[in-house]
Amino acid sequence: MQYKRKPCVVEAFMFDKDVDINAPAWFFKEVEKERIYIDRCINDGAVHVYGCTIHTKCGKIKAKVGDYIILEKSGEIRISKAKEFKEQYERM
Repeated sequence: MQYKRKPCVVEAFMFDKDVDINAPAWFFKEVEKERIYIDRCINDGAVHVYGCTIHTKCGKIKAKVGDYIILEKSGEIRISKAKEFKEQYERM
């Protein structure tokens, strides 16, 4: 059998080291609710963002710089690698 992906519209952005500047408001609301933690490390005296940890119904998932963070209409948050994201979604 063959299946076709249902068309859906999602909110998404590419997670990068400048997340504190570039992330959308819904992302920061989830950070405030402690559903998302921005992973940082100190290297040579400077703070660097290297990823984030997202708490979902199924457990924790980790995103790295360059991954897309996706907010589904249902409110569920998930991640996608850049290549997969570009294959599955197009910008509106």
